[in-house]
Amino acid sequence: MSFRAWLSIVTFILLGVILFFARHELERAWELLFQVNLWLLFLLIPAQILLYYAGGEMIFSYLRDKGRMKAVSRAELGQVALEGNFVNHVLPSGGVSGVSYLTWRLGHLGISHGRATMAQVVRYAMGFVSFSVLLVFALFMVTIDGNINRLIILVSALLIGGMSSTIIGAIFLFSSKRRTEVFGVWITKKLNGITRVVTFGKKRRIVKPKKVTGFMDDMHHDFLELRHDKKLLIKPFLWGILYTILDAGLFLISFLALGEVVNPALILIAYGAASLAGFFVLTPGGAGAYEAIMVAFLAIAGLTQSVAIAGILLTRVILLLGTIIFGYIFYQRALIKYGKHKP
Repeated sequence: MSFRAWLSIVTFILLGVILFFARHELERAWELLFQVNLWLLFLLIPAQILLYYAGGEMIFSYLRDKGRMKAVSRAELGQVALEGNFVNHVLPSGGVSGVSYLTWRLGHLGISHGRATMAQVVRYAMGFVSFSVLLVFALFMVTIDGNINRLIILVSALLIGGMSSTIIGAIFLFSSKRRTEVFGVWITKKLNGITRVVTFGKKRRIVKPKKVTGFMDDMHHDFLELRHDKKLLIKPFLWGILYTILDAGLFLISFLALGEVVNPALILIAYGAASLAGFFVLTPGGAGAYEAIMVAFLAIAGLTQSVAIAGILLTRVILLLGTIIFGYIFYQRALIKYGKHKP
C-alpha cells in the first residue's frame, strides 16, 4: 500500500476518535445550525460562484494573454471551471483528476495538452504565491497577538516553507530542457510500470515516450516564455489573491451567520493546513480530513469546539452541494458534446 493509502486509513481512524470524544459537541453543533442567520448564510451562494470564476480566470487569463481562447465566451469558461471543480471534488485523487480533465476539456477548445497543463501549473504556482503572501500577513497578525498558541505560528511558518520549496522545485525542473526530458523519461517508465503491475502484465504501457517528450517540451518552452515575459503572471496572481480571500472567506461568512466573530487570520491559516491535507487524503475533496484539521486548528486557537464544528460543516456541505449539483450538469453537457467516453 502507498503512503497516501496508509495516511488515509490513519486519517479515518483519527476522525472516528475525534467524533467519538466530540459527540456531545456535535449535538450542540446541530442545535446551533437552527440559529443561523439565513440572510448572511445566503451570501455563500454568490461568493461560491465568484470563487470558481476567479479560480478559472487564473488559468484562462494566462491563456488569453498567450493569444489563445479569445473567441471563447466567458460564460463557457465559467462552465469549464465548474466542471473541473466538480471532477476534483468527486474523484479522490489529490487534484490530479481535475488537472487531467481540464487538459482534455481545453484540448477541445484548441489548446495543446502541454500548454493546457502549463496553464494549470501557472494556476497552482500563482495560487501558492498569492496564498503565501496572504499567509505572511496572517502570520504577522497572529504573532503580534499575545493570546495565540505558538503551535499556530509554527504551522504557519511550515506552510510558507513548504509552498516556497514546491515553487522553487518546479522552477528548477522546467528551467532546464535536459532535466525536463529526464523527468519525462522517468515518469513514462513509472506510469508504464504501474500499468503492468495493475493489469498483471496484460497491458505493457499506458503512455508513449514520444508523446510525453512532446508534452514536456511544450511545458519547457512555455516556462522559458514566462521567464522572459513575467507580466503574464500578474493577472493569475491577482486572481489568485481574490480566489484565496473568497475561499477562506466562505468560512468567515458561516461563522458570522452563527453569530461568531472569528479572526480572519486564524481562518486563513486553518484553511491552508486543511487544503494541504486534502492533496494527500484519498477521499473526494479531502472530505473528513479537511473538516477534522480545521476543527482541531480553530479549537487550539481558542474557538469553542461546537461552534467550530457547526461553522465548518455548514460551509463544507453547502460548498460541496453547490459544486456537485452545478458542476455535474455542465460536466454531463461536455461529455454529450465531445463524446460519452470519460477522459
